[in-house]
Amino acid sequence: MSLEAFETRVLPAKNKLYRFALRLMGNEEEAKDIVQDVMIKVWKRRDSLINLNNTEAWCMQITRNLCYDKLKSKAYQTSVSMPDNLQVIDNRETPEDETEKSDTMKQIHQFISALPDKQKLVIQLRDIEGLSYKEISDALEIDLNQVKVNLFRARQTVRENLININAYGL
Repeated sequence: MSLEAFETRVLPAKNKLYRFALRLMGNEEEAKDIVQDVMIKVWKRRDSLINLNNTEAWCMQITRNLCYDKLKSKAYQTSVSMPDNLQVIDNRETPEDETEKSDTMKQIHQFISALPDKQKLVIQLRDIEGLSYKEISDALEIDLNQVKVNLFRARQTVRENLININAYGL
């Protein structure tokens, strides 16, 4: 694979890989390091990319594996926290509306962080990254039906938790 082909097939996925690594690691610097390691691994194996159908899913799979390896290592002893820069802010709303939306998004991120690993990964890849079911299936190496079931359960859990928080006191 030439440099030009690498730049057109692999580099466009860099931001998705970063957001995915950030979700798993909870640390911006660690996520950047993981993505850099992924790019190096992919570049070293660039000749085998010709046979791949979905380069992005393969890169996601490498990212996931590197994140898990890092989290499992004894050297990584930090707690995972949700970064503050994932808030959705609409400047056309009143400050009260912005605060309420910000609080709701923080709650949603907390609910997602509390999900089981498969559900957390599937909801991240589908609802935040916008990957198709097939791409998620390839990236996580799970059956397509498992992707759908995990996504349904994750969304249902987040929805129920949000309803319970908002219905408190009624």
